[in-house]
Amino acid sequence: MSIIKARQLGFQYLKYSDEEKEPEKIRAINSLDLDVEPGEFIAVLGHNGSGKSTLAKHINALLLPTSGTIWIDGRNTAEEKELWKIRQKAGMVFQNPDNQIIGTVVEEDAGFGPENLGVPTEDIWKRVDDALTKVGMQAFREKSPNRLSGGQKQRVAIAGVVAMRPQCIVLDEPTAMLDPDGRREVLKVVRELNEKENVTVILITHYMEEVVWADRVYVMDKGDLVMTGTPREIFAQVDRLKGYRLDVPEVTELAYKLNRAGYPVAPDLLTEEELRGAILALAEPGAENAMETVGEAAKAAGEETEEDAASASGKTGEAAGTGVGDSRGEIPLLETRRLCHDYGAGTVYASRALDDISVRIGHGEFIALIGHTGSGKSTFIQHLNGLLKPTAGEVLWEGCDITDKTFDIRNLRTRVGLVFQYPEHQLFETTILADVCFGPKNQGLDKAAAEAKARKALALTGIPESMYEESPFDISGGQKRRVAIAGVLAMNPQVLILDEPTAGLDPAGRDDILDCLKALQTEQGITILLVTHSMEDAARYADRLLVISDGRLLYDDTPRQVFRHYKALESIGLAAPRMTYLMHELKAAGLPVSAEAMTVDEAYHEILRVLERKSSHA
Repeated sequence: MSIIKARQLGFQYLKYSDEEKEPEKIRAINSLDLDVEPGEFIAVLGHNGSGKSTLAKHINALLLPTSGTIWIDGRNTAEEKELWKIRQKAGMVFQNPDNQIIGTVVEEDAGFGPENLGVPTEDIWKRVDDALTKVGMQAFREKSPNRLSGGQKQRVAIAGVVAMRPQCIVLDEPTAMLDPDGRREVLKVVRELNEKENVTVILITHYMEEVVWADRVYVMDKGDLVMTGTPREIFAQVDRLKGYRLDVPEVTELAYKLNRAGYPVAPDLLTEEELRGAILALAEPGAENAMETVGEAAKAAGEETEEDAASASGKTGEAAGTGVGDSRGEIPLLETRRLCHDYGAGTVYASRALDDISVRIGHGEFIALIGHTGSGKSTFIQHLNGLLKPTAGEVLWEGCDITDKTFDIRNLRTRVGLVFQYPEHQLFETTILADVCFGPKNQGLDKAAAEAKARKALALTGIPESMYEESPFDISGGQKRRVAIAGVLAMNPQVLILDEPTAGLDPAGRDDILDCLKALQTEQGITILLVTHSMEDAARYADRLLVISDGRLLYDDTPRQVFRHYKALESIGLAAPRMTYLMHELKAAGLPVSAEAMTVDEAYHEILRVLERKSSHA
């Protein structure tokens, strides 16, 4: 019997407004049929607003159908008497673990669910022990969740669900806010629960690489189930997926491009190992039979790269550069000198978040800032417009100390705009236009001038005029980010700082935002500082890369130079772009490629260069 079964499932939201007596009906799911067998690993893909999260909330009866029926292990979610039994069967893990963790210590949080179910106290502690062991958090059971990293918090959230002994776990974008190491941790736990405990997994994600190991993939679009199949079957349809505002893993994208160029490479490859073998077979027939030595060779090449980098920069882990301001001999827009920050200074809970950071930020740069969760990234950027004050060191704007009593901090905040990680925390007005007008009005502009600036900013970020009178709370996540960016742009900043602006966005929405930021840099001359956990985004868009670990600046250089240190990055919970690993492995296997490629396009052209040269010499 199916653990999840839906027939003609439909759901519509009701949207109320002050002007209309009758609410507007917004259809989120349209007559959907679904069958999930016990122990399956199902991935659900879809653009923002496609209906994925609405479907997820039906699986544990947070929402009830407005038409059709959904059964969980044979129980109809519309029957109120079945509600608690259904929620025992299907647990849910949300995108942000901070919204799900309520205990003061880890073990209390893990025991909250079983206690609510009326499980006897003795059995609760057995379940807590079991759940924390399964997610690898037993050693942290007496720690406060506030002291954990993002990946550890998400594992605690999963433990709280596991302790309820569900047959099915639904995970709605569980890794969207995590660094690469945290993402790996969470996925490892989820896969082990599926493989070893036979727990049915429903994974909703925008990371295509997370889908590769699923048994089946469902693709949703505008409330409809439009594609179903294995990962290989789904990702083979590159153009169709992109038509749904989605993407494919970078490995598949490269295989597809090589296939389109006329090379006999299967367009549905999913792993680096598969693609590496296919490319080596093209270059040197029979070379794919020697693949077992490639891993060791690649490891040696990685270690050699680190040694070379260490000898070039003096010491691995030290900042590799000091920024454009030094090289051009000009006063930078922003500068930090030996910046330090302590939380809880003067108390027993004091902890150092930033330690001796010196950075120069010049005019018109596009800088990416990366670091593991809790590394100090958000603390650092909040010093740049005076939201936080240094414990020691200086922050300078055009050479002036911003902590000086005579410094105009209010003016600085119009010159250095900050868009926070959760844009809904930054929006508050009744309409989009009014929200974007707020900043210019605070600068002293009259209504007409403020509205002119707001309209220009909204146009730059791609918000159509037809939406200006809508509530900022009734739009999609991607649109909220655009409105939040427009609200800052309307104040004509010289520097725009964005903290994870693409988290939770579908691939097309992510690219739209990043393309918009790149255009602001190249066409408007605005300096962009992008905080991100995506190594691929940093490689594609940034001219310069800062790496912070445990409050210290480790690297400050071009992305290409920083990603040469990929082994050192891995040791601090980060990684390099996927293409960097592939190119290093190909080079270690004897293919004369440059290992410097970071993006799919760079890897594609480098591989073509080598293949065409070999073909001409044949």
